[in-house]
Formats: sequence, C-alpha cells, structure tokens
Amino acid sequence: MTRLNWVKSHMLAAAVASAATFAGSFALADDVGQDRLLNADKEAGNWLHHHKNYSATRFSSLADINKDNVKNLKVAWTMHLGGVEGGGIWSHGGLEGTPIVENGFMYVTDGWGSVYKIDAHGGKGVLLWKMDPKTDHDWAGAVACCGVDNRGVALWGNLVVSHTLDGRLIATNKETGQVAWQRQVADPDKGEVITGAPLIVKDMAITGVAGAEYGIRGWIAATDLKSQKEVWRTHTIPGKDEAGHETWKDDKDAKASGGGSTWVTGSFDPSTNTIVWGVGNPGPDWDNEYRPGDNLYTDSSLGLDADTGKIKWHYQHTPNDPYDYDSVAENVLVDVPGPNNTTQKLALEADRNGFAYAIDRNSGKFIWGLPFVKKVTWTKGLDPESGKPVEYDPKQGVQRYNAAVTPSRTNKVTDICPGNMGGKNWPPTAYNPNLKLWYIPVIESCNRITVEETTPDKLKKREFFTGGGPSQPVKITGSVTAIDVTTGKVAGKAETEFPNLGGILATPDLVFSGQPSGEVIAYDAKSLQQLWQFNTGGGVNAPPMTFSVDGKQYVAILVGLGGAWDKWFIDATPELKRMQPGSMLYVFAL
Repeated sequence: MTRLNWVKSHMLAAAVASAATFAGSFALADDVGQDRLLNADKEAGNWLHHHKNYSATRFSSLADINKDNVKNLKVAWTMHLGGVEGGGIWSHGGLEGTPIVENGFMYVTDGWGSVYKIDAHGGKGVLLWKMDPKTDHDWAGAVACCGVDNRGVALWGNLVVSHTLDGRLIATNKETGQVAWQRQVADPDKGEVITGAPLIVKDMAITGVAGAEYGIRGWIAATDLKSQKEVWRTHTIPGKDEAGHETWKDDKDAKASGGGSTWVTGSFDPSTNTIVWGVGNPGPDWDNEYRPGDNLYTDSSLGLDADTGKIKWHYQHTPNDPYDYDSVAENVLVDVPGPNNTTQKLALEADRNGFAYAIDRNSGKFIWGLPFVKKVTWTKGLDPESGKPVEYDPKQGVQRYNAAVTPSRTNKVTDICPGNMGGKNWPPTAYNPNLKLWYIPVIESCNRITVEETTPDKLKKREFFTGGGPSQPVKITGSVTAIDVTTGKVAGKAETEFPNLGGILATPDLVFSGQPSGEVIAYDAKSLQQLWQFNTGGGVNAPPMTFSVDGKQYVAILVGLGGAWDKWFIDATPELKRMQPGSMLYVFAL
C-alpha cells in the first residue's frame, strides 16, 4: 500500500471515529444547491460562499449595524477552538478562515482543517459537532510554505465540503458531523498542500493548490461531488504541447517545477460559465535567469471554462517575475458604467506587486491599473495600454525592470518595494456596489532579497526551491485603501500601525477589518474614518463577516495569529512578538 493510500484509509476511519455530537437540538437545514448559490445575495442573513457570493465582493446588505450605532457594538459571545498545535516547520497553527452561516448555523475551521458546527440561535454559540480529519501534522507541516492554515468550508446539498493541509477533499454530513467520503486531491509527497476553501460550481468542488516554493507544477482541479471523481485538472504551467509552453525558454525543463500555485479561492461568472482564478509565482522565486521567458501562466489571472477547465483567457501582471510577486489574489467581478452608455464587466485584482488591476472579464483585456501602496520601486509604472511594467521587453528572456533594485545573479543583494510579502497578500478585498468603492487590505513594505544561483541539482523532493530568500530591513505598516472603480483612482486611505493581514468586510455604510495586534475596527465606508474598535487580545489573521439570526445582525471573526508572519516577517513588526498563539471565535452585536 502506498503512503497516500494508507493515509487516506487511516484518516477516513479516524475522522469518522472522532466526529462527536454535542448536546443541543439539531434543526434540519435546507440543502444547498446551485440555485441557492447563484442567488446567495438574496439570502441577506446567510453567508453561503467563502467570498459571500460568486463575484467575491464580500459585501453584505445587512444594515442594522450601521455608522450611526456601530459605536455600541459589543461582544455577544465567544468560543474557543482547537488547532493551535504545531507540526513540521511550524510551532503553532493559526486562523485564517471565513465562517459560513446558513439559517443560524455556523461552520468554521481551524488551521488543521477540523470543522466545527455551531448553533448561533438565541444570542449565544453552542457547539453541535466537531469533525477532526486527523491531518498528518509533520508530513504536511514540513512542506506548508507559509503556515498551518485553512480558510474555510463550502456547502453543497447536505454536506460540508472542506480541505485539509495534507491534500484531501472531505465531505461531512451537515447534520451529524460524520464524514461521508473523502478523496486525495493534492500530494504532499511532491510538496503540494491545500490551504484554500473550496469553490462550489455546478455540483463540482474546485480546488487550488499551494507549494510553489517546493518546485511543484501548479494546477486547479474540479471534483464531481456526486460521483466523487475528478472532472478536470488544469495545470497552470503548460505542458509540452500546450499553449504557453514556449514562454519557458530554458534548456533545463524549468516548467516541470515552475510553481504557479493557486492557493486562494477564485470566483465564478455564471453568465459566461467562467471560473476566474489567480495564479501564484514562478519557481525558483528570485533567480529568474534559471527560467527565461514570460513563464506563463504564473503571476496571472485565468478565465477557465467551468465545464472543461480549458483556459479561455489570461492576463499576466509580472512576466518572468524575479520578486515573488504572485497574482494569486481573488478576482472581484463587478459591473460599472463604461463609455457610450456601455457596461464594463471587470475583474478586479490587487496584486502583490503593489498595483491594482481592472481587466475585462470576458476577454482578459487590460482596462486600468494603479499603485495602491505608497512606495513602488521595482518599476517606474505601468504601460497605459497593456498594463505591463513600462520596462517590460518581450524580446528579452530575462526581465530586469528597474535593474537597480531587481534581484539577479549580478545584483545578489537588493531592496525591493513592496517587499516579497506583497502590497497585498492573500487577505481578501471587499467591494461596495452602491458606492462603487473597492477596499484593499494593504501591506506597506520594503524588504531585502538575497539571490542564490539555482542549478537543477538543487531541486529536491519536499525541499525549498527558491533561488534565495528575504530579510526585513525596515518597519512594515499597512492601510485600508479605497479605490473608486469608475475612475481607477484612490478614493481614500486609512493608515494602520501594522500590516493588514486579515481582510475586509463591506456593508452599506461600513468597512470592517482587523489588525495583527488584536484590534477589530469599523470604518465609515465613504470617509474611512474609524468609528469603532475592540481589542480581542489575540492577533487577527482572518477576514470578518456578518450574518443575521432570529432577526438580529452579528459580525464574526476568527482570532489567532498564524501564517507566515511570525516566522518570516516578525522582525519588521517587533511589537507583534508579544502576541501569543490562540484560537478563538468572536461574535459581536449591538
């Protein structure tokens, strides 16, 4: 029996055995089908998708909590969760998930992929069951590049669908907490792990993969939730006979280990049957001379046919990226007025390279772009027609952009802005369709990169394959930045003492966010004036969300600093060294 088959059978038995039912009444909930998912925004009190809806706006129309009364927001209830234990190269787990709420029942995960069902009726939280998948901590934790993380679940039928760090897709009975079935999707033996929440499209669970720093070949995969079989798998690094393979111009078969991970949940445009998904950095990260060429489809947004996984269009932000500026962020799908009484159908992406992009989501054509961080040094700007960096030369296999600060074999130690953690990392943006404002959780950063020349013999199974590494010479701060999507201009910026590591929630007149120093904050949606703050005592590393039950609105957020920050970047925010590991759910109400 192979290791993967042994793990699968062993863990299925363990998960079924450990699913526990706690005291409390079970109310049968409605099945979640495609019609409900397509019309999720009509269920204002529920939060059925990871990003609230298929367009990934993270906007709720609930307005009982508003700018006039948010100052009275208080803790309604809290709940301790598990998952703080470490594994592999990580000392502890963290919380990065978004709770899902359906009809007053909440589903959350901890960093190791345990799923908790909580009854939120009656103004309190009651744990109904916990499904512990018994994730192999050391096997998966040893190749989890950037923390012990799980960003949440999805609902389909009467099942709760989730991922585990060690590469499984698990379907759990929504009422009992018993595992119905599971299948191995990713392979940690290759350095592949899964941290993102599933996206449910037409009875399929769409899965992305993490692991670009371990020399994987990235992919997006669809599993039929009825047959439990794979429908399609699209590699983000083209094969020999696939379009885009010619953008890998080396003689070392670099595309076989070219990275291109897909570890943030995508979006879906049902009008064109298109899944829109971001793709991460090429590998090795910093030695781009090892992999000359544009390196498609790394650092790109992809439009995929939902039925077949075929790539319909792509837009690449940083060809031949030498900065670790992956484009894995969510794409927010919005409609805005265009010229001559037209409607522009946009996909918005806030890239780690510090620029915000709007592209036509039907064709992948660049519409506009602008910097959303205060300091960009790697390029002098974007070409207004193509959106490519102005220094980009398609005739050159190895791009240098602003050569003075670009890491290379001849410029082995250099400082870049934004730093390699990005002007925005994975934490999601939010969009207010009424105000046409798009809110970005910003990391204001610079850091130092040291390049190591890569050779094929350095590519080893389950070992970092990065061509160098970062350090942090300067303090890192952050902001919440608002973009007016009708003009493509910055509309406001709320400075924060620390980087924004958790993400954004938008309501009709409020914006909620959190800080790794523990504060949950509400801002005026127009002015970004701070209206309310509560210190949770633990680092916020997850996005807020809102729901209603029994006619009352609540705001919920997971609290427990984890991820990559306290291992790779803590020296740039030394005050955060005092933050202790934790695992807590906070729920607020008036």
